[in-house]
Amino acid sequence: MHISLARRVLLALLVAAEAAVGSPLHLRSPYALKETHNVPRKWSRVGPAPSDHTIHLQIGLKQSQFDELERHLYEVSDPAHSRYGQHLTEAEVNELVKPSDDALELVHEWLFDHGIEATSLHYSPAKDWIRLSLPVSDVESLLETEYSVFEHEEGGQIVRAPEWSLPKHLHEHIDVIQPTTSFFAPRAMRSTLKTVAPEGWKPPKPISPPTNPTVAQVCNETAVTPLCLRTLYGTYDYTPKAAGKNKVGLNDFLGESNNRSDAYIFLNEYRPEAAAAAYEFSVEVIADGNNEQTQENATELANGKDLEGNLDAETILGISWPTPLTAFTTGGSPPFNPDAVTPTDTNEPYLTWIQYVLAQSDLPQVISTSYDDDEQTVPLSYATSVCNGFAQLGARGISLLFASGDSGVGAEGGCYTNDGKKSPTFLPEFPSTCPYITSVGATMNFSPEVVAWDPLDDFSSGGGFSSYFKRPSYQDLAVPQYVDSLNGEFEGLYNKSGRGYPDISAQGFHFITTWNGSDTWLDGTSAATPAASAVLTLVNDALIAEGRPPLGFLNPWLYSIGHLAFTDVTSGSAIGCNTTGFLAKQGWDAVSGWGTPYFPKIKTILGVF
Repeated sequence: MHISLARRVLLALLVAAEAAVGSPLHLRSPYALKETHNVPRKWSRVGPAPSDHTIHLQIGLKQSQFDELERHLYEVSDPAHSRYGQHLTEAEVNELVKPSDDALELVHEWLFDHGIEATSLHYSPAKDWIRLSLPVSDVESLLETEYSVFEHEEGGQIVRAPEWSLPKHLHEHIDVIQPTTSFFAPRAMRSTLKTVAPEGWKPPKPISPPTNPTVAQVCNETAVTPLCLRTLYGTYDYTPKAAGKNKVGLNDFLGESNNRSDAYIFLNEYRPEAAAAAYEFSVEVIADGNNEQTQENATELANGKDLEGNLDAETILGISWPTPLTAFTTGGSPPFNPDAVTPTDTNEPYLTWIQYVLAQSDLPQVISTSYDDDEQTVPLSYATSVCNGFAQLGARGISLLFASGDSGVGAEGGCYTNDGKKSPTFLPEFPSTCPYITSVGATMNFSPEVVAWDPLDDFSSGGGFSSYFKRPSYQDLAVPQYVDSLNGEFEGLYNKSGRGYPDISAQGFHFITTWNGSDTWLDGTSAATPAASAVLTLVNDALIAEGRPPLGFLNPWLYSIGHLAFTDVTSGSAIGCNTTGFLAKQGWDAVSGWGTPYFPKIKTILGVF
């Protein structure tokens, strides 16, 4: 809605008065609290933030037509709709989410009133985000708040403000400002406890595959390889036809990168025809992300640096080659040690990554992300803004896959609310709880596949229900049936009407990974996520080769008909919070979703040959 004529006249008179008297005159309203968020467990305040420390502030304005964007998203993603596959362009998405002229003008007035010059402002393509860098003292004045240094019990510090305020008239126009209340630190969803092999253990040597390999011939539960995954999920005899038009991506956060030398060793051993791809995949560095290709130092090795990055790249290349791979490596990796004179980026990476990719016109059709954190540690405004960004990508035909977590329904010792009451609760994982992405759980074994679980490694595939996001309509048939089947078990520990996750699963146990020049193995939903992403990438290849659009946002298709091409997983559970957690059952369940993909059946359902 545009500013009324009367208000424009009033503003013109005020501007004229300001010019006449040489002093600033603005329409004002008193400040009021906009948001507060409890400091999560494991964080404690250690002192005031250095006044000169630079905050890279991101201001999220209310998107004018998000409901309309959501309508488009569901129509182009629903196979029963006449618009199925007619994905929106970047320009069409930006038009739907751009803020109103009124909102922009009022926010600009507020910023200029605080002496912030227009030249210091940077905008997203739709102008729904404004970025600027200011010292702590200026941000404190702007938001009427106080920043402090908080320390995590496992080490590292961040600069945050547990509450912040805005002039009342801006509350309806600004949805989120970060970094303020966001204490969460996303984790890679893979276990690192098995990176040292038992004495005498050696990975099985690659075999020369038979002409028509069977799972029994090529799969070994102690060391999962690309040949096993390609055979298990039916892509072994498929030759990609649209490589180049079709692409796949992965995300590196928290200082992770993808070591090309390790990837070459891995591919040369386990997918030799793809070995050259280790030096051919592209890397896009965002906000000083890491693309280090040198030897890791002792500290980095001790911290397992690049275990995640290598796992993701090697798994995807090992399955979807020769489809081009793009690795997005994004800076912003709290905890960090704040320095009063160094403009350290203290942002969590999701907002930074979202704003970057939304400004790109050419993106991979599938993007794999192996990072999550406890939903309740993420402020609702932040989670909503990030989730809405994922919806924009979905409307453009991008499939986003996220790991469902490695702690079942919650890690032992932390299963209580963060609202000061410490009530018992399961711990859903964000971004898996976002309704506009596809969440991936982990399986193990082969005949049949079961939910992945390893008590020696504190690993249990994650699942549950969102406390923030309501159940999306595409889940209205499947999820209530599962909730009803629980017969009141775990009553009060989860939100019955919340978005259920995961949506699908894939192998995520004992993946062979080359790291620091040697083979090791890793468990986790962050192994399952790139594996599922690679299989679905080949589905897109088959579609694009026939001149058809890619799958795009998967879930409406998945819950209506696509699940018929997935192998149901009916054994195991999301063990956690000192409970058995949600059990796998026939059909959709809150630990394995619809089960694991089978490429030939997916092609049949889609009518691809």
